[in-house]
Amino acid sequence: MSLFRPAVLTLAGALAAASAVSAYAGQPASIAAAAVPVRAAPSAAELARWQKQADRVTIMRDRWGIPHVFGKTDADAVFGALYAQAEDDFNRVELNFINAMGRLAEVEGEQEVWRDLRMKLYIRPDAMRAKYAASPAWLKTLMNAWADGLNFYLHTHPEVKPKLLTRFEPWMALSFSEGSIGGDIEEIDLKQLEAFYGKAPAPTLADQRNLHDAEPRGSNGFAIAPKLSASGHALLLINPHTSFYFRPEIHMVSEEGLNAYGAVTWGQFFIYQGFNDRAGWMHTSGGGDVIDEYLETVVERKGKFFYRYGGKERALRAVPVTLPFRKPDGGMGSRTVTTYFSHHGPIVRGENGKWVAVRMMDEPVKALTQSYARTKATSYAAFYKAMELRTNSSNNTVYADADGNIAYFHGNFIPRRDPKFDWSRPVDGSDPATEWQGLHAIKDTITLFNPASGYISNTNNWPFSASGANSPRRADYPDYMWSLPENARGVHAARVLQDARALTLDSLIAGAYDSYLTAFEPLVPQLARDFDALPAGDARKTALAEQVASLRGWNLRFAADSVPTALAVYWGQEMVAANAPRAKAVRMPTVDFITTRLDADERLDALARASARLGKDFGTWKTPWGEINRFQRINGDIAQEYDDAQPSWPVAFTSANWGSLASFGMVAKQKTKRIYGDRGNSFVAAVEFGPKIKAKSILAGGQSSNPASKHFADQAEMYSRGEFKDVLFYKEDIQKHLERSYRPGQ
Repeated sequence: MSLFRPAVLTLAGALAAASAVSAYAGQPASIAAAAVPVRAAPSAAELARWQKQADRVTIMRDRWGIPHVFGKTDADAVFGALYAQAEDDFNRVELNFINAMGRLAEVEGEQEVWRDLRMKLYIRPDAMRAKYAASPAWLKTLMNAWADGLNFYLHTHPEVKPKLLTRFEPWMALSFSEGSIGGDIEEIDLKQLEAFYGKAPAPTLADQRNLHDAEPRGSNGFAIAPKLSASGHALLLINPHTSFYFRPEIHMVSEEGLNAYGAVTWGQFFIYQGFNDRAGWMHTSGGGDVIDEYLETVVERKGKFFYRYGGKERALRAVPVTLPFRKPDGGMGSRTVTTYFSHHGPIVRGENGKWVAVRMMDEPVKALTQSYARTKATSYAAFYKAMELRTNSSNNTVYADADGNIAYFHGNFIPRRDPKFDWSRPVDGSDPATEWQGLHAIKDTITLFNPASGYISNTNNWPFSASGANSPRRADYPDYMWSLPENARGVHAARVLQDARALTLDSLIAGAYDSYLTAFEPLVPQLARDFDALPAGDARKTALAEQVASLRGWNLRFAADSVPTALAVYWGQEMVAANAPRAKAVRMPTVDFITTRLDADERLDALARASARLGKDFGTWKTPWGEINRFQRINGDIAQEYDDAQPSWPVAFTSANWGSLASFGMVAKQKTKRIYGDRGNSFVAAVEFGPKIKAKSILAGGQSSNPASKHFADQAEMYSRGEFKDVLFYKEDIQKHLERSYRPGQ
């Protein structure tokens, strides 16, 4: 499935959630008037079990409030980790699983029933309970501990009022089994789903101005071989670009070999992006094409529907789905939708008289197994074994370890398909030749292991520039093994890394924040030529002279005190706003479109609009970037509000759209004059592997969602400057910077 296929993702940037949390980030707080769910008291046996496990767990909070969870067993560490997460932000933990189970409308109202339907096409409680029951004993033990940790938190915190989930059951962990910010299911467009099942008008490419193009979903990952590091040890950069506060920082340790540190998606029991004492892993979005659409030829007979396949007809499976929702008065209503499934998967929309079925990975037990197993892999061989489960469907993986190995996996779950078909578009569901033919073995996918260049990078771009001259060759692989093109960050990363030598943690971080904006490299010279070509009598010759001179003299590097940075970004935003629909119509990234498809008048007129907008909002177009681009955290709400009158910090780095490796973009609808980032660099870490782990990290804002906590914004100013803190990985270091140590329930 192509990211830029308008027929499928027409409104995905505006309507599909950026993550399980941001799926409802813009929703009103209608739940305030809702009835509080009633909690059932735990049994005496449950209480005794919870307390016994809590007694085997110690949570050590360091000076930044980061929880270091120590348990006798892995299950104890899971119990404590979920308890600690709930302490920091139970709201996000609960809402992630409300959304994952398709129950958001029960909290937010009828407007969310189509999001719920999308989830319920795949998440069915009875089926999940059966999968839990059939899971291996060790995994069931972890799922039990997961539920017990959350339930014990609720029991010991009666003041906390859940929105819906007053009791967590172990099977629920399977509903959200990998921590990617944009799961595969979000490729199903909600408006198109509603148009098919709700008889709503079909969505169109409306020409709507949006000054902020969809912020790139994904991340940066760099792996550095020992020969390029000053210490002779491998280095790893972990730089996810997510919605802020999507993942906290946590450390999980057990006496059974677990010792993992990094970012965990709220409510999950595995470190999603991080490292243990021997190896580290970074996931970036945009691997192979893992989702396919099938055009089903459907006929109706006597109220039943059939579809053609292999010259015959098969009955579509009809499945009624009940969708409860909260009414505005606080009462409950529901609607029931009859959904349809071919053997390819659920029907999600119509197209030119055909019905479209979607096929994607649906292996929650294996996915959860792989997500956890990699956290305990302490060698490349062990990590590779975990990868062989092939259920990390939405991500690439950048890897480094203490043995000096670096590696890259472009995707993981890659269905084997007939390359004669264009898999970036819907294929004919009636043709058996379009069936998946199992999965590609890891060795047959796009990978790298210890390339001679000594570095690996991925920025959600294609894999063919991952390691300079040692990159994989495009001609060696079918097109469906990669889904995204090169991007401005990819070009930027290659320049930063190709001549790097004697890298340290500090110089690796400096490279990850390199200030050059590659997207403007072709745009500014184009503008200068446009201006020089204007006839003497053109009014723009005078009106834009200073602005063009400012950009002409700019070094294309962001800085908080830089006027041309602000002017360039606003100019770029104006071009994006005017051309995003045109770019989508031809399946191009908008920044690529404005670089290659605009004429001189469009570029010059956009600069005039940008100048006018800056003048209107800030008094002059000569406004430094740091006066405009700010970090602000006012409250702990999921839907953040921003206020120009409230304190904030200047941020020099920009949206990733402009080629900034450090990403700071605004996704929320702008109601302020200033730009307040809410997506991009969130948890960032740099790690050195050797006899002992050395690492530095930074978290957007702070660990806690409680504004009354000193850890709500204690990292905010450091974050705004790109300044990192030392990771406290070893117990003796934690104790030197210990804020408090306690057992769950104390």
